[in-house]
Amino acid sequence: MDLVRLARPLHSVKALIFVPLALIDASPWNVTAVCRIVWAVTAFMLASAAVYVGNDIIDRHRDGRHEVKRHRPIASGRVRVSVGYLYCVGLLASLGAVLAFTPFPSWPVLVYLGLNMAYSLVLKHVPLVDLGTVGLGFVLRVVQGYLAIGGPIAGWLVVTVFAISVLFLIGKRRQELLGAGATHRPALHGYTVELTSWLMQVTAVFALISGLMYLGTGAPLSRDYGQTAMVLSAPFALFIVFRYLQIQLMDRNNSDPVRNLLRDRALLCACVLWAITLSIPFMLRHNPTLL
Repeated sequence: MDLVRLARPLHSVKALIFVPLALIDASPWNVTAVCRIVWAVTAFMLASAAVYVGNDIIDRHRDGRHEVKRHRPIASGRVRVSVGYLYCVGLLASLGAVLAFTPFPSWPVLVYLGLNMAYSLVLKHVPLVDLGTVGLGFVLRVVQGYLAIGGPIAGWLVVTVFAISVLFLIGKRRQELLGAGATHRPALHGYTVELTSWLMQVTAVFALISGLMYLGTGAPLSRDYGQTAMVLSAPFALFIVFRYLQIQLMDRNNSDPVRNLLRDRALLCACVLWAITLSIPFMLRHNPTLL
């Protein structure tokens, strides 16, 4: 069970969400495209699991002094470091086997591994650079999805994913500052609560604009009613951004910001209503009798 926890399976949702985003631009869907996406998701799940194990080995002494992270398998001593190394090698060997038979370019996975090695050793300690490095990891997931299906990469979607991931990470840094302060993570010495508040606001605007630009000019919806989709999306996108900022800037319980969002009923309702609203023009266009 500790080995399972060490790979952090809950974080596999990142690959499950971001790699298949390329299917939005795949028209029509086919079995080949879906199978290739599943292959790409599997590769990134193995890569991220290996990264988490390696990071826990490197950070075991620092994690041992953290109120929460000291309970991690390696930091607590429940899993020996030698076992962790073997586990990491096994995951990388499995990844190598998957990539050896990959029928499409898989360089984003390799770049992801190299980037995270640099992050674990150096970049995670550099303020601001740490944000961009993690954000780039999400972008690589999306790019791998596009390479898997062989379609052109949607630039505005990639920019939106980068902005949203950085926005979430800033929220996490803010909660860390409000909790244990800057003692655990060296990069936190380059942040203050006030600075994270300003960074969140700037990044939120960036994410909002890039997302609306994607809907208006780059999404499959734009081929039929891009301007309509952008106009209909604006109120919901604004509310979601406002709600996120409200949660982050007013919440001081030091909990995981992503989990807070997933439990927020207002945000969930807004997302459902947004999806329903966007589906109406599509339904009317293809079923005029509904009018």
